[in-house]
Amino acid sequence: MIQHRTLWAVSDLHVAAPGNRDIVDELVQPAHPRDWLIVAGDVAERVSTVLKNLAILAKRFEQVIWVPGNHELFCSSQDLHRGRDRYRELVRGCREIDVLTPEDRYPVFGDHTVVPMFTLYDHSWRDPSLTVSEALSAAEGNGVMFTDQVAIAPYVDVPGWCRDRLAYTVRRLSRISGPTVLVNHWPLVREMTDNLDLPEIALWSGTQDTQDWPVRFRASTVVYGHLHIPVVRDIDGVTHAEVSLGYPREHERSLPPRRTRHLWPFPVLTEVLP
Repeated sequence: MIQHRTLWAVSDLHVAAPGNRDIVDELVQPAHPRDWLIVAGDVAERVSTVLKNLAILAKRFEQVIWVPGNHELFCSSQDLHRGRDRYRELVRGCREIDVLTPEDRYPVFGDHTVVPMFTLYDHSWRDPSLTVSEALSAAEGNGVMFTDQVAIAPYVDVPGWCRDRLAYTVRRLSRISGPTVLVNHWPLVREMTDNLDLPEIALWSGTQDTQDWPVRFRASTVVYGHLHIPVVRDIDGVTHAEVSLGYPREHERSLPPRRTRHLWPFPVLTEVLP
C-alpha cells in the first residue's frame, strides 16, 4: 500500500474565541504520523497561550512551522516584552518546543523549500493620492481602525520594522534554488484584498514590495491568513490559499463547505513515502 505524508496549513486559530480550541483539538490532526503543519499566525494574544497551543500541535505533527500574525504582537505598557522584543520572546519559546520560525533554517518538504516569513505591513496598499497619515485618518473617519494602532504601533515603528523584515527576507530568499512554498500571515499580493467588505482594512494587510515575490521566488503556493476570507486563487500561475479558521461567526459559515471539500486544514503538498 502506497503511503503519503502531507504538509497541512491553518491560520487565525484564535483559540481564545469560544469553541475554537475544541475545533482545533478535533480537526487539526495528522492523517499520517509524518505529516507537517503550517500555522500562519494569530494563534492567540498571550505568549503563554500561543506557545502552549503550538506545543500541543508539535506533539501531533512531525514538524510544525509557525509565523507570527498581528495578534501575537499585541501588548500593553505593562508587558515586559513589547514590539521587537515581543517577537524575540516568541521565537525563543518556539525553539524550546522545536517549532520552526522565520528565524530558523528553511525546511524542505518533498522538492519544495518551505519559507516561513514575517513581513508585516507598511500602509502602502492605499489610495496613491493619499499620504499614509491621510489614509489612516480617512479610515478612522469611516469607522475603521485596527487594534494594531493601540496594541502594536505605540511600541514599535511598524513600517520601519516592515522595511527591515523585507530586506532580511529577500536576502534569505535569494539563496534558495528550486520551487518554494511561501508562508506569511499577511497576503503577498494586493489582489487578495479585492473582496474586503471594508477596503480600508488593506492598510494593515500587506505591502506593495512583496507583489512580485510569488513569481520571483518560484512559489507553487503562497499560504496566508489575516483576512478571514478563506479562498484559493490562482494568480500568475501561483496558488494563493487563505487558510484561516477565524471567529465563530465566520467559521460557522465558512468551515462546513471547506471540510466537505477537504480544504481545512489546507493540503499544501503531498509526498509519496518510500
